[in-house]
Amino acid sequence: MASTTRRTHPPNADLARLIEASGASHKSLALRVNQLAHAAGIETDYSHTSVANWCKRGMTPKWPVPKLLSQAISERLGRPVNLGEIGMGEAETIDANVGLDFPRDPADAVRVATSFWSSVNRRDFLAGSGFAASAFTTPVTRWLVTPADETADHAGGKQVGRADLDELRDAADDARRWDSKYGGGNWKANSVTDCLDHRAGPLLRGSFSDGIGRELFSVTAELSRLAGWTAFDVGEHDAAQRHFIQALRLARAGGDVQLGCYVLTTMAMQTLMRGFASEAVDMVQGAFNRAKGHAVPRVLAFTKLIEARAHARENDPRAASRALKASEDILGQAKDDSGDEPAWIDFYHHARLSADAAEVFRDLKNPKAALAWNQQATAMPTGVFTRSVGMRLAIVGTAHLQARNLDHGLELGNRSVDILARVQSSRAKDYVREFTTALAPWRREPAVRDFIRRTRTELGVAA
Repeated sequence: MASTTRRTHPPNADLARLIEASGASHKSLALRVNQLAHAAGIETDYSHTSVANWCKRGMTPKWPVPKLLSQAISERLGRPVNLGEIGMGEAETIDANVGLDFPRDPADAVRVATSFWSSVNRRDFLAGSGFAASAFTTPVTRWLVTPADETADHAGGKQVGRADLDELRDAADDARRWDSKYGGGNWKANSVTDCLDHRAGPLLRGSFSDGIGRELFSVTAELSRLAGWTAFDVGEHDAAQRHFIQALRLARAGGDVQLGCYVLTTMAMQTLMRGFASEAVDMVQGAFNRAKGHAVPRVLAFTKLIEARAHARENDPRAASRALKASEDILGQAKDDSGDEPAWIDFYHHARLSADAAEVFRDLKNPKAALAWNQQATAMPTGVFTRSVGMRLAIVGTAHLQARNLDHGLELGNRSVDILARVQSSRAKDYVREFTTALAPWRREPAVRDFIRRTRTELGVAA
């Protein structure tokens, strides 16, 4: 029997009351907990005596059994029941390495991912553990060696069908729209982690054919990538990189090499934004070379774009220009409305390339090239791409400051603040910080002082 820890406080009256309200006997409840544990790959042998000990003696089973117990009672009551309601709110001790593993075995991959999803929404989730570039080493290496598992079928609980896949795809589409409009800190974007824990996780433990399984793993990988992206956007870099690692592993389980390429490119983006540009170059070059022949041109072109941005952060104009030209050439091969491109890459068109090229040359302190590229970047609707529009204004404004044009730079900077004040995104604030840094030669100017005061008041951005 799985071990149980003793409590020093009185019987668990909360648990006893809920069990009574549910109408479950101790025997039937123990049986259901065992079934849920076995479906999760955990060997347990609880009995009615175990349940009695939890109630009368205040004993607590080891994690994750309290979560399974709350799930079993939830099923009986027909509503969600959290750990606090069953008197086991302090039951879980988070493993500092949760979400960092990249198992070779697909069954272990599901276990690792679902364990992470059940932990990440807790308030005490590894607060302040930060980003570690080295945490990506094993996942990247294993994906490059084997980017696709051989099979994806599974025999487990509930039969998974097309309706389940459609629900997950709708959730991903909604999250993408809300993230673009309101930033990663909005409630809709954050609901992705709940979807992973409560919807995707149980489906991954269900029964499905190889074909359904590949689609299930792929859409779940995209949800995990989105969860990582929204966490990255609000500065939760520890959670973000764990989501990305799980997304890469699930893409491999689904045999989806081009999604794996996109996830790895996103990981490289986080890496370069955290100050590890050289490592980011290695990651995107590996993603590109591994996905050639498997990914559509638009996916490969985006990988080259992020390589260009990483070279720019390394102050290598020749390499950055080469990668940018490669991205433009490959993007020219992409066919709109071809039907063979995934929805998650539909944002990457020449207008996006031009906007990012302006950032590349801003980083290279070449304002003439940055502003020339910006002329090719068509306007984006603020109501749809709110964050992107605000960041682009800050980027172009910085280029004008580099060109010694204070008035035009400040105009764009103020417009950027107007827009980004409506967005919850620490990443967007970083672009405003870079703009304020470029204002250094004019710090004594009254208009500059007013702007810096405004960013502090409206965005919380310190000069």
